[in-house]
Amino acid sequence: MQEEFTALVSMREGQGRLYVVLLNTTDAWPEYCFGSTVPTLTERTEALSLLGFEPVPGAVWEWTEDSEIYGDPASPVVLIAAIRVHAVQEQVGR
Repeated sequence: MQEEFTALVSMREGQGRLYVVLLNTTDAWPEYCFGSTVPTLTERTEALSLLGFEPVPGAVWEWTEDSEIYGDPASPVVLIAAIRVHAVQEQVGR
């Protein structure tokens, strides 16, 4: 069974960022930056592929929102999405 990781997309201050959380490592987390709009499903999938990952079978993106300033209902919203992913395995003969 392949090791699974969590990929996150955050939209903050007009900038989108996708990164894969690699726990128990000192390596930098793989990261991809988007423009100012919320990335589509296709854009997120392509970004994961560029980073060498793909969603695990049956996984779906789960969206939530947070605020930049905790406890302030007038604070700008921060959108966060998460999905379970695994590294793409190289196929023999390719």
